[in-house]
Amino acid sequence: MNNSYWLFEGFLTILADEKSTDGRYDLIEGVFPPGIETPLHLHNRYSEVLYVQEGEFTVYMENGTHVLKAGEHVFIPVGAPHAVVNTSTGFSKALAVASPSGFAELIRSVGIAGKQSDGQKQPNDMGAFMQFSEKIGDVFLGPPGSRPAVK
Repeated sequence: MNNSYWLFEGFLTILADEKSTDGRYDLIEGVFPPGIETPLHLHNRYSEVLYVQEGEFTVYMENGTHVLKAGEHVFIPVGAPHAVVNTSTGFSKALAVASPSGFAELIRSVGIAGKQSDGQKQPNDMGAFMQFSEKIGDVFLGPPGSRPAVK
């Protein structure tokens, strides 16, 4: 069974999902090219922890900007607007824990199965991504480059 998928230029591997954790959490490893950025969004049904393994990510949240290097992490609570950017000059790698499960199902449903060495050969279906994101309670608040208001 292939557990690796391309999702908008990020290469994601599902290490644990709802089946192996009784729905308690998903554990995802991701490799991202420099400059890749999520849109400003929030998760209504799960919290997220981002743990950096290699490179650097910047996470923009209402409670401030978190610049994370290898070995550092940030907790993103349910309902917290955030955007994540690979701010390294090269590829960065991170682990994401989503609790309870939900994120792995999104990846399996709209990601494109493949190998990292192959690269992403076809684009993801944005309509399917938006529809499935809504199903799992994700809300998009702005395009890449948008930032949450700092409180």
